Order: sequence, then structure tokens, then C-alpha cells
Amino acid sequence: MIGLTALWQRIPKAVLFGVAILLQCALLIWMVADRVRILREGREVTLQTRPVDPRDLLRGDYVVLGYDISQLPAGALAGAPSAERNPIVFVKLAPDANGLYQAVSVHAAPVTVTAPEVLIRGRVSYSCGSTSRTFCDRLTIRYGLENYFVPEGEGKTLELARNQQKLRVVAAVLPSGRAAIKRLLLDGEPVYEEPWY
Repeated sequence: MIGLTALWQRIPKAVLFGVAILLQCALLIWMVADRVRILREGREVTLQTRPVDPRDLLRGDYVVLGYDISQLPAGALAGAPSAERNPIVFVKLAPDANGLYQAVSVHAAPVTVTAPEVLIRGRVSYSCGSTSRTFCDRLTIRYGLENYFVPEGEGKTLELARNQQKLRVVAAVLPSGRAAIKRLLLDGEPVYEEPWY
């Protein structure tokens, strides 16, 4: 123990500072690379948005997005015990006749899917008021796709389009279920494309 302390004290402060900077840079690079991986390798799914009304003046110009897949019946999970208060769930999606992905079923663990089905991971964000850890009959699920930052002054236009159900989101979904917004479609035409970096 004394040898380790002596060794630690012999390392120059500049070296320790440099190592701390390198670790922070490595973390940032890992976060960017992770996002790029989702956008590049993820399977594209198109989701219909729905009106949502919360506001946050401190976060800049962004659009709050809700989806048809955000509130779902729990199905077989209803009343089942949950390991935590806001558990992770996996939602099986399949395209409808219009190419929009709709929820097929909700699961507590990953299940096998066959193309064109996709499994997306989300977190249950609504508790039905019970202090017990059980799944409600109806689940509110967040996928990490609920906020999209836009250039200043353009959020209102997109919110209006969203409220008229003219706004759709193309998300990239990895086989693990992790997802990221890839582009926004307004009346079927791309209006914002997420860069890979």
C-alpha cells in the first residue's frame, strides 16, 4: 500500500492532467461513435407522430415528439411483476400497408423477430399509481426519440405539422433495440437529416 502511494506521488501532475484530458476525449469519441453506429447500421423504421404539449424554455428550439407506439396496452405483461419501477421493455414493430411501423406486442425481454419486424427498446415512464412494481394494463413508453432539436425559429412550424399529423420520423434501430432519429419527414419529404457526427 505504501509503495502504491509513493508511486502515485512520483507521477508528475502534468501527466495526470494529460491522462484526465485523454479519458474525457475518449469518452466523447465513444459517444459520437456509438451514435454513428446506430445511424449507419440501424434498420430504418418510419413512425407516425402525435400531438404533445409540454414546454421547456431552457432547452432551446426543439420539437417534442409523441408516437402512436408511445402508449400501448401491456398485453401479456399486464399485472406481471416488474424488477424496477420504470422497467425496460421491448416492443415488436411491424410495418402496416402504408409502411408505418406499428406495435405488435410488448415484452419484458428481447424476443426473436423476423424481417420486416423490428424490436425497439424503451422504458416504461408511467406508473399506474400503485407503489408495487407491476405492469399496468396500459403502458406509457419512452424510446429516447421524444425530443428533436432544430434550427432556431423552426420548432413552431414542425409542431404545427406534428399536430396535423403531417410529420413522421424515420428512426434507425439496432438489433439490440437501441434507436436514434435519422430524419424527419414533412408530408413524406425529408426536412431534416441527422448527421453521423
